[in-house]
Amino acid sequence: MASADDDDRWLVIDGRRWRRTDPALPAPIAERLRSHLGRARSAVGTAKRAGDDEAVAAARRRVGLAKHGLGERGPRWWDDEVAARVGRAEEALDELDTIAPPRADGGDGVNA
Repeated sequence: MASADDDDRWLVIDGRRWRRTDPALPAPIAERLRSHLGRARSAVGTAKRAGDDEAVAAARRRVGLAKHGLGERGPRWWDDEVAARVGRAEEALDELDTIAPPRADGGDGVNA
């Protein structure tokens, strides 16, 4: 099992404790999950401004998937073996790539 102390597990901002991203995730996986997270958060705002409740729910689901993949939600990453954690991240990434595929042209623009 992973050995991590509270400083490795939590980030405290204004007295509120937030779970940190799993440090064992390979950088390419973590970067892709963070990209999905940013695009999903943007989609939440866009859907809210449009008053589209179904789109808000779908975008929030994407946020949740990305955060689970990063280890910021769901099972505590420090309680599991690295292989299981990376497997969860890859599963989340596969699902996110299906729901909101990366741009075909490799560009940096936001896709909903």
